[in-house]
Amino acid sequence: MKNKFIYIVLFLIAASKFSYAADGYDLWLGYHKINNPSLNTHYKKIFSSIYFNNKQKNATIKIIKNELSLAAKSMFEVNPVFTNDNINASLLFRIDENYKAINEDGYAIKTLVNNSKNQIVITAKNEVGLLYGCFALLRSMQMQENPSTLNIISSPSLKIRMLNHWDNINRTVERGYAGNSIFNWHTLPDYIDKRYIDYAKANASIGINGTVVTNVNANALFLTPAYLDKVKALAEVFRPYGIKIYLTARFSAPIEIGNLTTADPLDTKVKKWWADKAKEIYDLIPDFGGFLVKANSEGQPGPQNYNRSHADGANMIADAVAPYHGIVIWRAFVYSNETPEDRFKQAFTEFKPLDGKFNKNVLVQIKNGPIDFQPREPFHPLFGAMTKTPEVLEFQITQEYLGQSTHLVYEGPMFQEVLESKINATQSVMEFLENPVAGLSGMSGVANIGTDINWCGHPFAQANWYAFGRLAWNPHNSAKDIANEWIQQTWSQDKKAVDTIQNIMMASYENMVKYMTPIGLHHIMGNGHHYGPMPWGNTLNRADWNPVYYHKSDAYGIGFDRTATGSNAIAQFDPFVQNQWKDSSTCDEKFLLWFHHVSWNHKMKNGNSLWNELCYQYNEGVMGVRQMQKQWKQIETSIDQDQHHQVSQLLAIQLKDAIWWRDACLQYFQTFSNQPLPKGYPLPAHDLKYYQSLNFPYAPGNGK
Repeated sequence: MKNKFIYIVLFLIAASKFSYAADGYDLWLGYHKINNPSLNTHYKKIFSSIYFNNKQKNATIKIIKNELSLAAKSMFEVNPVFTNDNINASLLFRIDENYKAINEDGYAIKTLVNNSKNQIVITAKNEVGLLYGCFALLRSMQMQENPSTLNIISSPSLKIRMLNHWDNINRTVERGYAGNSIFNWHTLPDYIDKRYIDYAKANASIGINGTVVTNVNANALFLTPAYLDKVKALAEVFRPYGIKIYLTARFSAPIEIGNLTTADPLDTKVKKWWADKAKEIYDLIPDFGGFLVKANSEGQPGPQNYNRSHADGANMIADAVAPYHGIVIWRAFVYSNETPEDRFKQAFTEFKPLDGKFNKNVLVQIKNGPIDFQPREPFHPLFGAMTKTPEVLEFQITQEYLGQSTHLVYEGPMFQEVLESKINATQSVMEFLENPVAGLSGMSGVANIGTDINWCGHPFAQANWYAFGRLAWNPHNSAKDIANEWIQQTWSQDKKAVDTIQNIMMASYENMVKYMTPIGLHHIMGNGHHYGPMPWGNTLNRADWNPVYYHKSDAYGIGFDRTATGSNAIAQFDPFVQNQWKDSSTCDEKFLLWFHHVSWNHKMKNGNSLWNELCYQYNEGVMGVRQMQKQWKQIETSIDQDQHHQVSQLLAIQLKDAIWWRDACLQYFQTFSNQPLPKGYPLPAHDLKYYQSLNFPYAPGNGK
């Protein structure tokens, strides 16, 4: 019987150290030259004979060969040699064993002996898996890992690993901080920008297999024939990289572009319109992934406009794409036009009763926390609560509430904290996703990508895109290990530089939480753009659009009571979780003010009063940024001068902002606590009125 697996065989390599100079465009795929003459012969051997058992000449195999050629020329100054020579039966048997251990998207990389020669073999079940394996090997090479002991068997844990672009038709990006949208709808489909290809390559290199190219605040024009032709052109670019394209669906599209008078999901004409639209799309794009839908939230139309449920709306569109094996991803980020008793509770209240009522090709996409991508949130109570409905975990890679692209904040620790959170006594968020309903589960990330030369604005923001992909592939990956991978591929091989940058990155998230929202404070950013502090905000016409709604400061204390004596949002969690948070004296203090309204004199576990601890944590956040600056300065000679200067300038902005956060917030909260700053605490440069007078009408991020 003919073997069905496909593989590549490569010779062994050696290792060296190097540092890089670049503008950031190549991301983690720079394939920087290795300047070690004594090792050149070892490096050249890897490319002296590359064996493909796959005889097809499809686009993915061509990409693999091109990528290996690019790496060989860039890193080792050699031209690879591709061969179809046979390899012996014993080696084929060992490859077959690897084949059995991987899933459809997986790969195996192993050092084996063939004809008395050590060779590296990459095995996969299809061409895209082989592409993933190729990138994994190139990652190992860039990190200068020992190739003689390579033994990697890797398969993704999650079926869906996708980016969500909040990109608008006019190329603005909602919550985007790295320039305009990379998707130029004006010149598509006739002009294919090289950036589209490089974007697909970068995503494939970290295992991302889907992209939603349109904003969740959807525009029906994307479903018209002229724009579908443009989407088709992108899909053809992405397909060889294993990436399916998705679109956001405007629920009212049958009215806006279909000449119907209703979008009622139970109306037969509406059902037919969506069925016809699905056929039109799949005729153009046979591997179209499906639709992402934001409905009945923040003004978006949805089934509730017609007194129908979320399940009614999702199932109607799911029926339309089901004949083509398409899916519908229905976002659980909802809050009603009327202010609910506690915004924390609304997604659970609306979606939990619908568990089991969605079609099997519908997934509910749930934000990592119950409010809105805050610096730190408890995990969303819907995880684990809907046991009959496939779920997608939604992270925000772009730093809407995290200092945007001016702050160095590595989100890997935040992603890991959520994934490792226990939803009950026996299961974490990641374990729940890894044991999916109906074989479906996923992770999505709101993209931080734009037209800036380095794609993400801040040079270190690239690490968040990278970390998302690596965790979507394997949620058990360590944030620290992921940082180490990214640093060695993008910054340097010098140990001092790598260790220093890793320390900066791993401390950056906690520093940011402390200078913005310590001890469980949340949603106290500026209205609209969400940049900078505004805890006094109380002018918008919805209570839950105002920061004062979330911290509830008064003469007694601070914090939102979500226990049985307050909104009782805590009851939405499993009893195991409730027991960790329901008592203010034992609650994990990083979530204290999420769940409790406590006295300014509340005794913290370290003996400080809440007021003093709030002051200390705000200042520790500032001091943390100062430490990041100091560490960055120490490796000035190990980093390209231009790159070092760029990050130095951004760190100076971050320090200025951290001081602004500290001084503005504490002066405001002091009006309630009526307590002095702790002895020796730095005095604010300005009074409270100064901070309250600041106005930023042109701050980026709204994308309107």
